[in-house]
Amino acid sequence: MMIRLNRRKTLALMGGAATAAALGTPAIAMNKKVKVGALRFTSHSGSFIAFERGYFKDAGLDVEFEFFQAAQPMAVAIASGDIDYAVTAVSGGLISLAQKGAIKVIGGALSEEKGIDGQKFLASDAAYQAGVKTPKDLDGKKFAVTQSGSSFHYMGSKMANAEGIELSFTPLQKVGTIIGAMKSGQVDGWSIVPHIAKPLAKSGAVHIIGNVSDYLPNYQVTTVFTSANNAKDERDLTQGFLDGFSRGVDDYAAAMIDKSGGDDGVNEMVDLIHKYVYVDRPREKAAPSIINGTMRLNKGAALNLSSIEDQLNWFKSEDLVDQDITIDTLVDQSYVKMVS
Repeated sequence: MMIRLNRRKTLALMGGAATAAALGTPAIAMNKKVKVGALRFTSHSGSFIAFERGYFKDAGLDVEFEFFQAAQPMAVAIASGDIDYAVTAVSGGLISLAQKGAIKVIGGALSEEKGIDGQKFLASDAAYQAGVKTPKDLDGKKFAVTQSGSSFHYMGSKMANAEGIELSFTPLQKVGTIIGAMKSGQVDGWSIVPHIAKPLAKSGAVHIIGNVSDYLPNYQVTTVFTSANNAKDERDLTQGFLDGFSRGVDDYAAAMIDKSGGDDGVNEMVDLIHKYVYVDRPREKAAPSIINGTMRLNKGAALNLSSIEDQLNWFKSEDLVDQDITIDTLVDQSYVKMVS
């Protein structure tokens, strides 16, 4: 019998209280409405472009977006059936839901790439004035994360291990809350995508003190994922989503990284993305931040499996997930194209 969990039950599952998998209802036809989870980040542009340019519709999908403020709630929403597909970072919650048979990673999205400006390590102005000029100087300081077991936790921990320092990880749940805490000096350090890091640094509220890529080259920052039910039983629907998403990614890379359309192509893409990112700002103020957020989105939703394995091993080493979880528990490799 197929079980569909509500959000409350799924949260219980994540805490280990439930043992059943949260699987959605099978699709009976194409051209059905599907909900796609997203953050209002430039790094989610592949989905926005695919929607605006009709690529999802071409693939037989009627897409509706649902927006979130952190990665882990999207994993909950996929497992509970509130949304169908999403792009998010690997987290402890995501892995735990995969172990319960609720979700599967089916592709890759944002990644660090040499030569392309990427995520930054930041120091609050208060910490910077007190002598925090490099990531190593964060020794013993408060490092902001959304939740324990989030991608922020992973990035901070890998940097700390490389530098031989200790960090006091401080969970603040939402990116907006972290920004406020950095501005007020309640926390000392953080890591975040460039379209958030650079405007904050320009304002003087924080200071850029390092690059995530210096510690995690070729880091697979975000992945494409869905429910285990969609991955197994709705293959046409799932492949359709990946096809539409991949076309959006290709357009993004052509315009923003390769600049094949010149300045006109960049401006056209900024106009499109601005419908979803920095919507509370006028276009002229939003454009620099959108451009600053340009990072590599993997062609064809390819996945850097080595990076995912490293992340999984880190979660195990920190006892944030069970030791017996394998890469196949997390990733449905039948969909995955490998990053070359």
